[in-house]
Amino acid sequence: MTSAPLAVEVDGQRFTFAGGWRVLKYDDSSFHRNQFQSFAGGSKAVDAVALSPAGECWLIEVKDYRRNRRSKAGSVFSEVAGKVRATLAGLATARLRANDPDERDFCQHAMCANVLRIALHLDQPDHPSRLFKQVIDPRTAVAQLRHELHAVDPHALCYGTGIAIARLPWQVEPAPKREQQ
Repeated sequence: MTSAPLAVEVDGQRFTFAGGWRVLKYDDSSFHRNQFQSFAGGSKAVDAVALSPAGECWLIEVKDYRRNRRSKAGSVFSEVAGKVRATLAGLATARLRANDPDERDFCQHAMCANVLRIALHLDQPDHPSRLFKQVIDPRTAVAQLRHELHAVDPHALCYGTGIAIARLPWQVEPAPKREQQ
């Protein structure tokens, strides 16, 4: 018997995983928000951590610059690398210290994964303008991300609008718009 696909919304995108995957919206987790976010002067985190049935742990970050310009100094790839480092520290701590037993169990499984992978979903304007410029050159995005994250995942994936999509183990589509009440 196969389990049903799992759909998770992250920052305006719907990620659909095949049956057997487990996903934690890590930056929204109780552990991160209530126990770890303020550690050591503040800790950033990736958007989601996904565990595949094959024992892979994926750290997933979503960036959307189609409607909002990037206002932070430094490269988006350095920012992602910092979030990956902080998330790995958070997962290692959460497997022992998380108050929520489900989060503690998830993080224990994440830390026991046999493969660690990183994915950056990056959307940029289809038609850049002076107001909404491209944050990165799509032709070099994958190489820049892999250079920044080489120690953790030399085959990190960078995909999204204008960037060639590698073969992903999940599907991504815009999340349906919610009606205003």
